[in-house]
Amino acid sequence: MKAKQIRFFSQNENSETKQSKTKTEAKPTPATGYISTAGKVVFPNKTIDQLGFDPQDSWFKVGTQEGKRKIKSLFLVPGTSGQEEVFELEKAAKSYSISLPYILQKGGIDYSNTKHTFTVKPFDYDGNVQGFELKLASDTPKAAYTGKPRGRKRAAATAEQNTVT
Repeated sequence: MKAKQIRFFSQNENSETKQSKTKTEAKPTPATGYISTAGKVVFPNKTIDQLGFDPQDSWFKVGTQEGKRKIKSLFLVPGTSGQEEVFELEKAAKSYSISLPYILQKGGIDYSNTKHTFTVKPFDYDGNVQGFELKLASDTPKAAYTGKPRGRKRAAATAEQNTVT
């Protein structure tokens, strides 16, 4: 046997002190929230802490992507109380919320019948302002496709038809 094919052990590999596993760093959980049945965008206290802004004096401009009919994500950009297009973050029992029932309804979100959740991701707005993107997700599964099948027929289906006739 050649010397290159043999792996020799050391004394350290045979002791228990060396065998401790290294801890892997836990991935940070994404900041999340939901839309209530009353049409409020709700941020739990945990999400507010993760985002790192003062909820007592928070005003936000709320918007969506221009040119889209259905809302897939909302954008929150910090503003001041004197501005015209801002919404106030209101305190609830264990969360903070922004009331947007008519905007959500016009955007095609059925919040009264379906529970919608969102993940919050920070983004840079105009270079020096940090805004937040709320990417919406629905809890209901997608409806099954009921249309006519397209494309080539399967080989198994054609083989069964040939044997029957």
